[in-house]
Amino acid sequence: MTSPAAQKRAHGQTALRVRWIPAMAGIDKDQWDRLSNPVDSPLLEWDWLHQMEASGSIAPATGWTPAHLTLWRGTRLVAAAPHYIKTRSEGEFVFDHAWAQVAARLGEPYFPKLVGMSPVTPAVGYRFLIDSAEAPRDVAAHMLHASAAFCREQGLASTNLHFVDPVMAPALETAGYRPWRHHGYLWENIGYRNFDDFLSRLRANARRNIRRERRRMDAQGLRLILYRGEEIPQDFIPLMYALYSQTNAQFGPWGCHYLNREFFEGIFHHCRERLLFVAAQDLSAVDPLPIALALLITKGTTLIGRYWGARRFHRDLHFNVCYYAPIEWAIAAGIRRFDPGAGSPHKIRRGFRAVAHHSWHRFQHPKLTQVFDYHIDEVNQAEQAHIDDLNAKLPYHRPVN
Repeated sequence: MTSPAAQKRAHGQTALRVRWIPAMAGIDKDQWDRLSNPVDSPLLEWDWLHQMEASGSIAPATGWTPAHLTLWRGTRLVAAAPHYIKTRSEGEFVFDHAWAQVAARLGEPYFPKLVGMSPVTPAVGYRFLIDSAEAPRDVAAHMLHASAAFCREQGLASTNLHFVDPVMAPALETAGYRPWRHHGYLWENIGYRNFDDFLSRLRANARRNIRRERRRMDAQGLRLILYRGEEIPQDFIPLMYALYSQTNAQFGPWGCHYLNREFFEGIFHHCRERLLFVAAQDLSAVDPLPIALALLITKGTTLIGRYWGARRFHRDLHFNVCYYAPIEWAIAAGIRRFDPGAGSPHKIRRGFRAVAHHSWHRFQHPKLTQVFDYHIDEVNQAEQAHIDDLNAKLPYHRPVN
């Protein structure tokens, strides 16, 4: 019988070859971005991922050892996905410490583990990047088989894919992965003409509250200005890093200070076309620097809120800089989905819907697999009930699907 590899060679198609590459710098940028360009998420582009590593923010010393899965036909990259070997769970935003404790009680290892995601970025969109000339389900199956083999060879306890694009669900289910449900928040543009049109879909109390919060900017002598791409001043970068650091410091041991100043400088120089800044300017101040900044990233019809901070407190400043100004910009720019980032349920009162997303897990050791399988449906049902409770408080006249 002729082997599949021989059949492919007979038809002029080179067999697939798996390579695990220990740095984005070891992968040709043009080849990677040929695969990432059609995907709406900016978080999977070469420059974004490379700046994480080149800055030293994502490195073995910080608990992330890059091990990127790539598939090749000869010298052509036909599929890729960022992966990292993790020895602790910080920066994943799925909060799996309870499962690690269960593993310890069972006497099974939980670390090291293999994680697929865009690091320290809790926004849905992770997926395998696959050449349009390939059969996507076949290639995805090949990649998942390669992940399982890599875990066995490297002594890794599990494979975990976070903030996964729903398009990957069928392949993951077939490969034996189980989904763990989480919740986030999302604003969706249903064809709003402008911000007032959006407000008109809200109940009267919500409309009044948002209009009052927006008016407070004028009352406090503040003006919001948006900058995108080449419009962004270079002096925003050190200020953004300082504000990001200050914001995380407010949360003490629960802060998420994962990125260094070099990362912010790197994305300014290499990812600027994806960046959107909202700046709050104090009209009475002599200092030309903004008193608050929010950094968002955008691609196609997607907008993702990432970092923010303020030099001094002004009432309702956060809501305006991080929510209302980006929504108004999104409507004008034809953005369909705005993910404001992880955080508090106060987003519900401002028009963001609670949505389910999933991490997907496949454990190497049988005891933890059995416990996870036994309990995960109940865990997911409880999370869905929480999502439903949040959405029961949405301020829309009628449900937003």
